[in-house]
Amino acid sequence: MRCLPLLACLSPLLALLPLQASAAEVCDVPPRFGLSPLAVAIVQTACNEHRLWYRPFIDRDGRAASLSVTEAEDVHLADNGLVAWQRVVGYWRQSGTLSPMGSQPGASSCMAPPGTRYTDTDCRAFLVDNPWSAAFISWVMTRASVPGFTRSPRHIDYIRAAYQNSGPYRMTDPAQEKPAPGDLLCYLRDRRETLSYSGLMQSLGSGAVTHWKSHCEVVIAANMGGDRTLYLIGGNVMNTVALRKLSLDRSGRIELPPAKASAGDGVDLGCTPGREEECSFNRQDWAALLKLAATAPATVPMDAPVPNGMPGPGSMTPPPPPPRTP
Repeated sequence: MRCLPLLACLSPLLALLPLQASAAEVCDVPPRFGLSPLAVAIVQTACNEHRLWYRPFIDRDGRAASLSVTEAEDVHLADNGLVAWQRVVGYWRQSGTLSPMGSQPGASSCMAPPGTRYTDTDCRAFLVDNPWSAAFISWVMTRASVPGFTRSPRHIDYIRAAYQNSGPYRMTDPAQEKPAPGDLLCYLRDRRETLSYSGLMQSLGSGAVTHWKSHCEVVIAANMGGDRTLYLIGGNVMNTVALRKLSLDRSGRIELPPAKASAGDGVDLGCTPGREEECSFNRQDWAALLKLAATAPATVPMDAPVPNGMPGPGSMTPPPPPPRTP
C-alpha cells in the first residue's frame, strides 16, 4: 500500500525520534541541588538585573553578540520602570559606594533626589566618566545580604580582603580551582605587563597593591548540562549589565584566554583591523577567583542601619520580576 503524500508515511517514524530541546537561558534554569542559600541569592540578584537590561552577552569567542541599552540612556529597562541611567545611580546609592566618590564632578548631583532637572545632566555625566562595575558588584552583595563583604567603588579592595581571608570570599588561582555559582572571577586591567595569579599574590604580599584597576564578575553557572561553559554577569561590561561566556576544560576548570599581546615596551598593541585576534573581550589578565566561603545571608533586622550611611536591606527597592514573554 502506497502512502501519499510521503510525509504521511514518515510521520509515525518521526514521532519516535527524540526532539532536540531548545537552548535554555541560563538565568531561567532553577538553581542546582546543593547550592547554598547565599549563592542562590547572589545568582538570582545578578540574573534579575541582567534580564532588566535585555540580556546582552559576550560569546565564548569574546565577541559582543548582543547589546541593547547602555548606562547613560534615558530609555526604560525591561520592567518599564526606571530608565537605564537612574538604575545605575541606584547601584551607586544603594551600595554605599557613592559617598567615597564625593569629590568627583557630578557625584553630589547623583546624591540629590531624582527629577531635579539641573542635577540630572551632571549626574549622567558622572555615570559616563566613572566605572561603575565595582558599585554593581557591591550592590549585588548588599541586595543578597552577603555578610562582611567589603563594599567599595574599587574591586581591588575586596580582592585584597579575600587575599587576607577577611570576609565571605577566599582568593584562589583561577587556573587551578573550579568556579561555582556565587564566586567572583576577576582580572587586572590597564597594566603594562600580565601578572596572573602568582604575580598578584606576590604584589599583595609585598604591599605593592594600591588602587590598582581591576574588574570582577559574578559566576552564575558552570558546566550547565555538561556544556563546558562558564557563565558570568558583570556591571559596566560594554556599558551595561552583561553576561559573559568562557570555556571550561573537561575537569571543570577555566580555560583562561591569553592576555592581550604587548609590544616590547609593555604597551598594549590593541585591537585593530589587522589584529583581530586582539579584539576578544575575553582576553584579559584573569588573576583571581574569589571563592564564596560564607553559606547563609546575613541576619540583619530589616530596619537596621548598615555602614556608610546606607539604608537597611528592608528599605531598598527589591529587584523587579523578570519581564514576561508576550
